[in-house]
Amino acid sequence: MENANKNRISTKKLVLCAMLTALVVILQMMGAFIRLGPFQIALVLVPIVIGAATCGVGMTAWLGLVFGAVVLLNGDAAPFLTVNVLGTVATVLLKGVACAVAAALVYKLLARFNRYLAVIVAAVVCPIVNTGVFLLGCAVFFLDTITAWGIAEGYNGVVAYMFLGLVGGNFLVELASNVILSPVILRLLNIRRS
Repeated sequence: MENANKNRISTKKLVLCAMLTALVVILQMMGAFIRLGPFQIALVLVPIVIGAATCGVGMTAWLGLVFGAVVLLNGDAAPFLTVNVLGTVATVLLKGVACAVAAALVYKLLARFNRYLAVIVAAVVCPIVNTGVFLLGCAVFFLDTITAWGIAEGYNGVVAYMFLGLVGGNFLVELASNVILSPVILRLLNIRRS
């Protein structure tokens, strides 16, 4: 009986992870069409945070890997791929997995105290790590290219271009949508991590 219960729980987790995987793919593919003024609203991190709160670290890492793979396959990384293929692949996959694992670990650490606070903090950590690894990858693999792009856009320095031109407003919209939607969706789902 106990073993059957464990299998049912595992099946639930697998089904939930499969549904979240599909959402990651759909939201990343459709992300270019969801806009708030000039800003693209990246909702793809919301299912990753939901996975962090319900599926555990391993399955959430999978969601981050899928996120990175879709970014590579749908053309979002094309400008970087023309400059440095290996640097692009490393940056994109690492940022996806790192943001997912960080969200899952933060959630796991804080959930024993307050599940609602844990999901909010995970929803903050996820886009910060995603953007931070992206900026780090830009600095390591694409600094000359980023500097040239910044000059072409009229920025005085590469740091200003990286923070204002590359990530600026989109990061803030992504962070806000993640912090607002993740706790609400988790509460509506009322799924407990087991």
